[in-house]
Formats: sequence, C-alpha cells, structure tokens
Amino acid sequence: MGGVISSSKDFRRGMFKKETGPRVNEQIRCSEVRLIGADGHQYGVVSIHQARLIADDAGLDLIEVSPNSSPPVVKIMDYGKYKYQKQKKESDAKKKQATVEVKEIKFRPNIEKHDLDVKLKKIDKFLKEGDKVKLLMQFRGREMAHQDIGREKFNDILQQVLGLGATVESDRKQMGNRIFAMVAPVKK
Repeated sequence: MGGVISSSKDFRRGMFKKETGPRVNEQIRCSEVRLIGADGHQYGVVSIHQARLIADDAGLDLIEVSPNSSPPVVKIMDYGKYKYQKQKKESDAKKKQATVEVKEIKFRPNIEKHDLDVKLKKIDKFLKEGDKVKLLMQFRGREMAHQDIGREKFNDILQQVLGLGATVESDRKQMGNRIFAMVAPVKK
C-alpha cells in the first residue's frame, strides 16, 4: 500500500522532522534578496538566481540570516563553518551558565543539638557552593499538639542560618504538618 503516510505516530517517531536553522542555498524561495558578501561587501537587492551564481563563484553557500525582513537578507559564507561556530557559541554559553540547585534539609521539633550542628554545617556548605536551601520542619503525631514549640525552634534555626550568611528568599509558611522557608546565599 503506497502513498503518503499521515499517521500521528510516525510524526512522533521523528519521521517528519522539521528543519531547524537558517535556510541554505536551494531552500531559499523568494525571488529577490539583499545580498551580503563573505567579506562584508554589500551587493544590495539582487535576484536569487544572481545571488546563487555569486555564491557558486566564491565556492561558498548562500545562507538566509534575516528571513523576516523585506527583502530577506542572505549572506555568502561557508555553512559548515557557520554551524560549527554557532555550536561552539552555544556550548560556551552553557558552560558559563550557573546552575542553582535547591537542597532540602528536614528538621523535627525535638532535634538534638549535635544533629542540628551537623545539619547547619551541611547548610553552610550548600550556601557556599551557591545553592539555595529549603528548610523544612515536619510534625508527626503528638508533635502536632505542640506546634508552638516547633515554630520557636524553627525560628531559632532560621536565625542561625541567617548568621551563616544567607538571605530569606521566601519567608516561613505552614502547610498542614510542615513549616518551610527558602534561603539563598548572599549575592556578591
């Protein structure tokens, strides 16, 4: 059974991939273009046929750099080199991009001093690495009857964390059996 495949399953599998990036050479469909040479020389508005001839003479490709202008702007350059430089720029931008993670530290209202010290050291480490920290106090069972003690303990913990060099990003909130707050490192 021959013919056109129009199943949505085939589209999801990737059989019909949409071309990304600028149009090149024969993909440019307009009759007139504004041509820029490989050296930056402005040729002005020329026919697409004439632009292709100029690009062929130079041994380079015709690349559409501004498709939305009237007429579209095309440039004569090596397409392989263009793609390589674009990929290189994107990877450099990705390397320079700082990723901030949100770390979560859980507490209980009856946490002992040593356990609290260990968790505070961990929070200090996360803040120095530039990560945000979500402080979470969870109440269980009978602890729900004494939430005021837990709130006081949470406020003390929050003050100690602020003493480590953090700023409160979202103030404390209570949802059901949990109290939480978000802290972030101080901007330099």
